[in-house]
Amino acid sequence: MTSESVPPIILYDGVCGLCNRLNRFLLKRDKHDRLRFASLQSDFSKELLKRHGRTSLDLDTVYVVLGYGNSSERVLERSDAIIQVLSVIGGVWKLMAMAKVFPKFIRDAIYNVVATNRYRVFGKSESCMLPEPRHRAKFLEI
Repeated sequence: MTSESVPPIILYDGVCGLCNRLNRFLLKRDKHDRLRFASLQSDFSKELLKRHGRTSLDLDTVYVVLGYGNSSERVLERSDAIIQVLSVIGGVWKLMAMAKVFPKFIRDAIYNVVATNRYRVFGKSESCMLPEPRHRAKFLEI
């Protein structure tokens, strides 16, 4: 399997209200079955991020893994991860790739403000969201 044929994997905070809303938004628009999901609280995410010198304990960061299982496997984080995911679902959301014209430190500063306040604004669950049965295959380690 080539790195282009491996679906990107979104690693998200499973108890975050904003993250769960983002997942539902993406699932609704992922018409071509291009995305997979795993909570940062899962063993899968812990092992994967450890390989890349990152920790799943940083719940303020969303990650996107490209080329999972291939020699080209890489991890995007924060604003780069969000831009990548929106580009993958296509349509008008692909225009978000234009945000890359802004320096990463500015994009990530905005990301960090949202991440710092997300529990207060969007809430926090006691446990990770369980996807609808039709989407369960997209979630790794349920």
